[in-house]
Amino acid sequence: MKKNLITFILAILTLAGFAQKENRYLREGNRSFEKGDFSDAEKDYRKALEANKESVKGQFNLGTAVYQEKNFEESANIFAGLGEKSIGKHDKSEVFHNLGNSLLEGQQYEKSIEAYKQALLNNPGDLDSKYNLEYARMKLQQQQQDQQNQDKQDKQDQDKQDKEDQKDQQDKQQNQDKQDQQKQPPKPDKISKEDAERMLEAMKNDEKKTMEKVKKQQVKVGVVSVEKDW
Repeated sequence: MKKNLITFILAILTLAGFAQKENRYLREGNRSFEKGDFSDAEKDYRKALEANKESVKGQFNLGTAVYQEKNFEESANIFAGLGEKSIGKHDKSEVFHNLGNSLLEGQQYEKSIEAYKQALLNNPGDLDSKYNLEYARMKLQQQQQDQQNQDKQDKQDQDKQDKEDQKDQQDKQQNQDKQDQQKQPPKPDKISKEDAERMLEAMKNDEKKTMEKVKKQQVKVGVVSVEKDW
């Protein structure tokens, strides 16, 4: 029984020692934070969490310090984790407010809107969260409009590029056709109908004259044969 009591007392003393270290580092971190030395504050808050990794104050202050150092991704992760813990409504409202700020700075406007809504669910009178919520909505609308304009510009640029590519292809085909034509032998000129009729008539006349000549030759040969002296 005495042994168990001693073990229990030692456990309490150990926890007390860790709590003292945690509080000391938290105080040192707060002093650095107030001076604007966020890097040193971050180091002290991390030491506080080494003494007590479940410290809500340590995590909250660390998230705030890294936010001030513009490390918005890490601060968002820290505050998102705190938002899942069982803490009071007022503390949870501040956690979600800071989560919204981290997401807002990271241009994750839809997620930041949801975070501010959670902050207001836990503290409906939080004017800062109300203002930031409307600001996030405005930024989201602007982002969507910019995206639509960018998509429209990209389509116009693509259409223009497609037309230029098509024209280049047509020009290449025309050049190829010209080269192919130059390689082929020249075709005779097409004669008119009148010229063709004249040529045909001339051919008929020549043929007629030729036949008459042949007949004359045949007749002559016949005459010679008849008058032959036997």
